[in-house]
Amino acid sequence: MDFNGKQVFYELNNNNSKTIIIFIHGSGGDASEWKNQLKLINSYSVIALDLPSHGKSDKFENLSLNLYVDVLKTLIDSLDYARIIICGHSLGGAIIQSYYFKYPEDLDALILMSTGAKLRVSPAILESLKRDYEEYLKYLNNVAFSKNTTNSIIKEYKDHSSLIGAEVTYQDFKICDNFNLFEKTQLINAPCLIISGTDDKLTPVKYSQYFHNKIPNSTLVLIENAGHMVMLEKYKQVNESIIKFVKSLE
Repeated sequence: MDFNGKQVFYELNNNNSKTIIIFIHGSGGDASEWKNQLKLINSYSVIALDLPSHGKSDKFENLSLNLYVDVLKTLIDSLDYARIIICGHSLGGAIIQSYYFKYPEDLDALILMSTGAKLRVSPAILESLKRDYEEYLKYLNNVAFSKNTTNSIIKEYKDHSSLIGAEVTYQDFKICDNFNLFEKTQLINAPCLIISGTDDKLTPVKYSQYFHNKIPNSTLVLIENAGHMVMLEKYKQVNESIIKFVKSLE
């Protein structure tokens, strides 16, 4: 997809459905985090986006929440589906909340996964990113996953994260740190599915419970033995929850 002369990559699994679900990854991530959703959600069309400077997308000079929202707008405007649902994980959740408040008429529903209305980032994470990227990746592995998660899943995630690099990840975390829609959450009128792993240390369950308490038309799904990377750790439960939610909108 062209965006101001640069290429932004997305992966599409078109299942000839009138409904499409767009998946937006989190800080220092890429579209590969949604591999189990792209492959296994066959009832609906599915897109996983690489944000600018992530994955297979071109490098951009300055990353910002506004840029990410504008890229998502360009993508959505290019689509022709009767129903559009966006799912954001962590930073992706900040992007889709911001998008909703700017373009509510574009969307039929939101899926808020491992995210919050406010996303403060620990100074220790920001410091370790600047100081020693390898140290940061080790730290991330310890906090991003449930202790029950297999090493192969953790290693694959670390290998992908290491390709994104410290600078892009740092900019993403700064965007998170400055994000705050705490006072607007109750104004979300769209149907919302909220998903959280019970072992999430980065965006604890209380963040998701806050959404559920404030958003009138919301469904909360807590997934046992999953951490922050719930869509990798417990993809079957995540996919079942998403399919059930989307079906309820029909």
